[in-house]
Amino acid sequence: MIRDAELFVMAEDVLVEVIGRVRGEDRTIEMRPLADRDGDVAESIRRRLARHVRDDLQIPDLLAGREPEDPGSIHEVLGDDTAGAARAAAEKATVAARDADESVADLLRRLTIERALLSHEIAMHLGSRACPLTEELARGLCELTEPEPEHARWVSEGLFRAPLTPFPDDVSWRDRWLMVTGRDPHPFVPH
Repeated sequence: MIRDAELFVMAEDVLVEVIGRVRGEDRTIEMRPLADRDGDVAESIRRRLARHVRDDLQIPDLLAGREPEDPGSIHEVLGDDTAGAARAAAEKATVAARDADESVADLLRRLTIERALLSHEIAMHLGSRACPLTEELARGLCELTEPEPEHARWVSEGLFRAPLTPFPDDVSWRDRWLMVTGRDPHPFVPH
């Protein structure tokens, strides 16, 4: 399995775990967009999760080079079991990713970044004090996205903001990667 596929599978696993924490009352919490792009607006966790599940359902077609089919409306995609819908869609996406080759590595990298950021953002909106990313995933993301010009690319596309530097000497990989993306790894801790 290519490295970008390994990281994608790890990011999907983390996101599915975080989605499992979302309760009924949490679904209406408004989240700011993951990317800083014109036209992106805040949306509820439920709507954001529906878009994520729709994306996951389209990944097998995208990785195979086919035009993806429309998976349906928010209710058709999520039904009454958001976590179950996310698990089922993630399974399809990760099976397809495991068979991916280098020709789709760039797409997998983008999808991995989006899933890692979404995991962190949802966890923080739910009141978590710790980033849900594993050290292994965060280290892989740092290795792939921190060096120039890769970092500049993600900033120009709005997924990353200006990095929060300097990094503390004892910074964990997960905190380092979030700081590379311009996000505060501990938004609830006084600095």
